[in-house]
Amino acid sequence: MDAHIPILQRFSLSGKTALVTGGASGIGRGFCHALGEAGAKVAVADVNQEAAETAVEELRAKGMTAMALCTDVTDPQAVETMVQAVVSEWGELTIGVNNAGMGVWSDAMEMPYALWQKISKLNLDAVFLCAREEAKVMAEAGYGKIINTASMSAHISNTPQKQCCYNATKAGVLHLTRSLAAEWAPLGIRVNSISPGYTKTMLVDKLLETPEGKSMLPRWLEKIPMGRMAQVEDLQGAAVYLAAEVSDYMTGNDLIIDGGYCCW
Repeated sequence: MDAHIPILQRFSLSGKTALVTGGASGIGRGFCHALGEAGAKVAVADVNQEAAETAVEELRAKGMTAMALCTDVTDPQAVETMVQAVVSEWGELTIGVNNAGMGVWSDAMEMPYALWQKISKLNLDAVFLCAREEAKVMAEAGYGKIINTASMSAHISNTPQKQCCYNATKAGVLHLTRSLAAEWAPLGIRVNSISPGYTKTMLVDKLLETPEGKSMLPRWLEKIPMGRMAQVEDLQGAAVYLAAEVSDYMTGNDLIIDGGYCCW
C-alpha cells in the first residue's frame, strides 16, 4: 500500500465498473446510487426491464455512466450473458453486487415445497451463479470485489414472523461468501457480504400496511436498540467500503447493519 494515497481517495471507485443484481428497487437501487456517486460505472440488473431503465435514468440524471440489463439471475445462461454484456460494454467488471432476493412468511409445516425451491433458487443458487461468472472475469484481471447481500436473518431466527426458508437461504449466502473468499483469495478476488436488518423499502412498507405487518412492527422496534428500522441510506457506506481499494485486505467477512438487533 502506498502510504501517500489519501484515505478518501482510497474510497473512490473512479474507473471501476459495477454490476448490481436486483438493482432497480429497494436496497439494490440504493447500492447502485452509492457506487455511482463514488465514481463507478453501474450496470443495473433486474428481472423488471422497465424498473431497471428507470433506475438507470436516475443515475444518468446525476451524471453517472449506467446501463440496464433485464436478467433472470436464476437462469445460468442469462447470468453468463449478463456478465458478458458488462464486459463487452466497458471492457471489465471490477465489482459484483449479488443482491437479488425475496422473502415470504410461511408456516414451515404448511409451506409448499415449490415455494421453498423458488426462494432457495433466487436467494442462494442465484448468488452462486452470479459470483461464479463474475469471478471468471475478475480472475483474468487478478482483482475484483464481490459483495453478497445476506441478512441479519443469517445470524438469528426472526420473530414473530415465520420465515424458515428465508433464514436458511441467507445463512447459506453467509457461508457461501466465506467459502468463496477462501477459495478465490489467491486469485485477487475479495468476497464479503452485507447483512441488513429490518429496512424500510417500498415492499416492506406495503407489508407493514397489512394487519399482520402492523401487529409485528412494534415487536421489531422493541428489539432494535436504536429504536428504528434502517433506511436504505444506512447501508450505502458499507457497499462503497467493500467495493473500494480501502478494504483490499478484507475478505470472507459479513457486515451486520441492524441497529443493534443482533446484540441481544
